[in-house]
Amino acid sequence: MSLSTPETGLPAPFSPPTPTSLPISDSADRFYLNRVYCVGRNYADHAREMGNDPDREPPFFFAKPADAVFAVTEGIPARGVGAQEVPYPPETDNLHFEMELVVAIGVGGADIAAVDALGHVFGYAAGVDLTRRDLQDAAKAVRRPWDLSKGFDFSGPCSPLVAAATIGHPAAARIWLDVDGDTRQDGDLADQIWPVPDVIAALSRFVTLRPGDLIFTGTPAGVGRIEPGDDVTAGIDGIGELAFRVV
Repeated sequence: MSLSTPETGLPAPFSPPTPTSLPISDSADRFYLNRVYCVGRNYADHAREMGNDPDREPPFFFAKPADAVFAVTEGIPARGVGAQEVPYPPETDNLHFEMELVVAIGVGGADIAAVDALGHVFGYAAGVDLTRRDLQDAAKAVRRPWDLSKGFDFSGPCSPLVAAATIGHPAAARIWLDVDGDTRQDGDLADQIWPVPDVIAALSRFVTLRPGDLIFTGTPAGVGRIEPGDDVTAGIDGIGELAFRVV
């Protein structure tokens, strides 16, 4: 494939982007990403924290670009991001962390029944859904889309994936996040309003899930601001941990 240069109109070399992938624990293989979906308000305490009623809302979804996700253990050297670094994004004065269980789809399908859903899961990771909260609040106030509050560069730092064949399908485990050694989020996967099978079933009614899709499954209460220089450590017991400095 080639593109024309504006100066000459002649073809110029064009290199397709490198596919986005995550490492797999205890394996030389990698998990190549297709699409990234996120679940909103999937913990009752977080829904209340954000001023919503968790008993009245069915699950809803938004998306991130696949290349917003990356393994913080590796960074993205080709884009100038070192290992265990997350760049502070432009156009915000209020960057928030949201610690989440990430589900990696290994077998695609549509209209998946909840009782069959775990058979479509390849594995799990611990991830952070970074959010430009000021942009999100401003967009909500005028009923505009808030894509750019969620789908910006480097907004999905993750731990390596661990295969379900190795750890099974955890339904209960501590999920936590610390900033500079202070615990900000401390919850349990058992507190999810819609557990993983229900999330997969609901999403698969709207889109045909495909191998390589990721689902960020929501965050417990305690979300808050981070600043350049902050050190973030986070994890989900039995699944993985991640650590990074905001730069």
